[in-house]
Amino acid sequence: MVHFHPPSPIPIITMNTERRLFYGSCFALITTALSFSIRAGILGQLGAELSFSAEQLGWINSMWFLGFPISMVIGGLVYHTVGPRKIMQFAFFAHAVGIVMTIYSGSFIGLLVSTLLIGLGNGCTEAACNPMIADTYEGVRMSKMLNRFHMWFPGGIVIGSLISKFMTDASFSWEAQIWVILIPTLIYAWLFWGQKFPEAKVEEATQVSKNFQAMLSPMFLFIFACMALTAITEFGPQQWVGLILSSSGAQPMLILALVTGLMAVARYFGGDAVGKFSLTGVLLGSAVLATIGVYLFSTQTGAMAYVAAIVYALGIAYFWPNMIGFVANKIPQSGALGMSIVGAVGMFSSSIFQPIIGGWIDEDRGAAAATGLTGDALELVAGQATLGTMVIFPAILVVLFTILHFWVRKQEATA
Repeated sequence: MVHFHPPSPIPIITMNTERRLFYGSCFALITTALSFSIRAGILGQLGAELSFSAEQLGWINSMWFLGFPISMVIGGLVYHTVGPRKIMQFAFFAHAVGIVMTIYSGSFIGLLVSTLLIGLGNGCTEAACNPMIADTYEGVRMSKMLNRFHMWFPGGIVIGSLISKFMTDASFSWEAQIWVILIPTLIYAWLFWGQKFPEAKVEEATQVSKNFQAMLSPMFLFIFACMALTAITEFGPQQWVGLILSSSGAQPMLILALVTGLMAVARYFGGDAVGKFSLTGVLLGSAVLATIGVYLFSTQTGAMAYVAAIVYALGIAYFWPNMIGFVANKIPQSGALGMSIVGAVGMFSSSIFQPIIGGWIDEDRGAAAATGLTGDALELVAGQATLGTMVIFPAILVVLFTILHFWVRKQEATA
């Protein structure tokens, strides 16, 4: 007897699926944020218990930044071949194995490998979730959801910093703190489980040859250059402001919490800002505020440092999600690869400029010491001189985003 098996129904993207995919993306980004903030919070315990030098701890941290852009680029290349499901399955594998290895390795080489794995998982999250959200939503709603997705990186850093501080104060081991990172990892795996992932909205976006063709367009190359500057404007001062402002009477951890907390809140309302001022208008306004914020950091001390933090946070909050959103909106033929490349250049530029900024601080410290300054006064003068130099990054962006704003307006007028 021949048994007839009716064809399986083709799964469609339902509202419940949309929510699960979006929430899963958010928990994956929270995993990224916790791996950044909790690992930063345990460095002291880790170094003391395993007798690591500061240089060894620096190498361990560098693996996080190395794995991130590598998997972003590879993920972008294979996104339309293997699909976001498999990329996120690898992200889960890398996160889970990396977390467990971190806890049980107990060796320098083991921690290098485990941190690299976590970095690879983080990059896969960006490579899969950005284009997945872009393919699920359209127009201003896409900008809104990309901003709300990216709010969970600064939001997760605040959560992770508080968790790490509480657990450290309560005498929890560094291993217990690392286990916490596994919680959002398991949640995002459950949310993604069995869901139908969206397909590309633009057919050319699925062809790597068309991606490269779009990435050679003048507008993409312009955005590529802008992303290098937006990333260092965001990550450059944040990496050094604590060291610098600790000598000015301000509390570095409070400033960090203020900046990241405000960034998370601002990104929640990012879609409304784009709807009112346009993508290029938001980017231009952000560059102006970031320039003012970094300048205030370079000139103000004490209570005014918190005012600088507020202005700076509102300036940098919209950079990353709206640069990704611009590529998805205005250069859709570049596809997932284009979004990944733009994100990767942001991470690469941050890693390249960090030692350069460190060199500026050393030079400014030497110049300040030559005037007879010592102690906190020396650190403050040298640090603020370096921040004054860093103003050049957002200042250049003001010019570039002004050009971009009128460029896009002209294109829309002739379309």
